[in-house]
Amino acid sequence: MLLMGVDIGTTSAKAIVFDTNGTVVGSGFKEYGIRYSMGDRAEQDAEEIWNITKLVISSACIEHGRDVGALSLSVQGDAIIPISKSRKAVALAQLGMDYRGREEALQCEKLIGGWELYKTTGMRPHPLNSFVKMLWIMHNDQSLYKKTYKFVTYSDFLLAKLGSDEVVIDYSMASRTMCMDARNLKWSDSILSMFNFDIKKLSWPVASGTVVGTVSTKVAAELGLSTTCKIVAGGHDQPCAALGAGVIKPNIALDSHGSAEVVSTVFVDSKLNDRNMFAGYYPCYRHVMPEMYFSFALLHAAGVIYKWFIEEFCGVDALLAKTREERLYAYIDSNLPPKPSSVMVVPYLNGSGTPTCDLDAKGSILGLTLSTTRMDIAKAILESLCFEVRHNIETMNLSGINIDVLRCVGGGARSDISLQLKADILSREIETLRNREAACLGAAILAGYATGVYNTLEEAVSVVVRKEKVYTPNFQMASAYEEKYQRYITYAKSASHMY
Repeated sequence: MLLMGVDIGTTSAKAIVFDTNGTVVGSGFKEYGIRYSMGDRAEQDAEEIWNITKLVISSACIEHGRDVGALSLSVQGDAIIPISKSRKAVALAQLGMDYRGREEALQCEKLIGGWELYKTTGMRPHPLNSFVKMLWIMHNDQSLYKKTYKFVTYSDFLLAKLGSDEVVIDYSMASRTMCMDARNLKWSDSILSMFNFDIKKLSWPVASGTVVGTVSTKVAAELGLSTTCKIVAGGHDQPCAALGAGVIKPNIALDSHGSAEVVSTVFVDSKLNDRNMFAGYYPCYRHVMPEMYFSFALLHAAGVIYKWFIEEFCGVDALLAKTREERLYAYIDSNLPPKPSSVMVVPYLNGSGTPTCDLDAKGSILGLTLSTTRMDIAKAILESLCFEVRHNIETMNLSGINIDVLRCVGGGARSDISLQLKADILSREIETLRNREAACLGAAILAGYATGVYNTLEEAVSVVVRKEKVYTPNFQMASAYEEKYQRYITYAKSASHMY
């Protein structure tokens, strides 16, 4: 029996077929875009994303599709799709970064209070949140609200399209909406009634790793799957990736480094009454692991800042790398100064992430002299991103969340220089994994658990998750970075209060 994990991100879809030992036997991948308009709107055609999902699944199924016994999903968070009873999208999906609901977020703050909302839902009022998006439709497009059968995320939408028996949403996605009681795993009657929102327009919540149906005959034929292939409730992409990286117990965190950087971790006791978590803008919602909670720190502009600098200022290096037939990023790595950079970068080119979440903060480069080189600045950018991760780890520690080891996936996990730098600045072990497609693997693990391939999720992780390399701190370099980190915190606080 084979298992499939499907990861539907903000700008790409991926499907991977694994054997029960976690070996990849088939895959499909396709990128897509976002429709931006009117300054604060970010949308997608959900039916188009469904077609792309079918394309990547069928690509992954070319050789072994009939042997896939179960599949599950890892999906982007916070998008909302209004659908009809026939499970068809009746309007464009509002994505997480669609902020048109600013007024609705303020109403939630005014009527309920940010702290009261957090104590119940683990989410602060913010235009990002799914329920705020539903309220915007309710307040601004009554005709759409009335004809909507269900407001769904990509999780319940795609499960429904594949053939789920009912329209269902997994707990990890439901507890991110800002209208679920995160402790009791039920929609909050008090929050919904306060806004006169019809609970019937929400999907039925179920645990991640629950069989919710069998792939419909029509879809199975179209995709090359067996008509006996089980559909399994998956989860939000961050906890799915954490499961696929073996982050299933406290003291370990997943560092997912791409355009943004997300440091996510798990805990057993709810942090819904923790003022420090609230102040740091850390969400507290359900992990895909039973009885566990999940949170993350977010640097929403991380790899994109490094990319911006290299593309804007390192044209000469791009030519030299091409001449030497080297990858540009590898060439930059090989030319970075070995010691701490002589300059300091505050990487708030798009505001700051957690724990300040100051959208008005600005970036800066400090300590420039006539001897400063491009490589000094490049190294300082990498250092600053590590400083931000450390600041978040130390802030979470105030709430009793202790992180001793980071497991890295994504683009940043390809650079030995960056990984060693992170180990030195954080004074912690940094690990990489043999299989870096953690989100797809996490979804596949849930599919296997639901169908009895693995007796427990812990057993599945022990079978399929394998470490590749461990980076240990160089304590001489760690000592050199300690003083610079303390200076960085001073500069960063100034940047977050200047504007």
